[in-house]
Amino acid sequence: MKNFFATPLKDEDFKKRNFCYEAWIGNCFYAWDCGKAIGRYLEGLKEGKILGVKCSKCERIMVPPRIFCEWCFVLVEDFVELKDTGRINTFSISYITWDMKRLEKPQIPAVIEIDGASPGYGILHLVSEVDPKEVKVGMRVKAVWKDEKEREGKITDIKYFKPY
Repeated sequence: MKNFFATPLKDEDFKKRNFCYEAWIGNCFYAWDCGKAIGRYLEGLKEGKILGVKCSKCERIMVPPRIFCEWCFVLVEDFVELKDTGRINTFSISYITWDMKRLEKPQIPAVIEIDGASPGYGILHLVSEVDPKEVKVGMRVKAVWKDEKEREGKITDIKYFKPY
């Protein structure tokens, strides 16, 4: 029995249009739920606030928030407002974008440990308004927010962090 799905087309088939195809353009809808903890975190960003959660057992303050403490395995429901300042934990100087396009002026992605959060907790974001040669681990930075009317409840509501 001939397997029609594995029969290769020849150049002649393409020239004579000796094949059949069907184009389908879907109309797909989907819903995405970020969950209780990240949902509240994103609402906070829209209001110009960085929110974390505090574990009632070990008292660690975690940002971004999560619904349970991965050390104590207890439900975490106490949200706390944190400062929009912090320090650079680690960073990179990148001359290419995420989709591999060359940049003349480099981006500086960094892990920012947010003031008020427990050590080792922070967010990945961009650092700007600084010469890349001046960036250091431990450098103090502050969030630069989008205008209140432009905020959407996304991490990009913080445009970048700058030294202060």
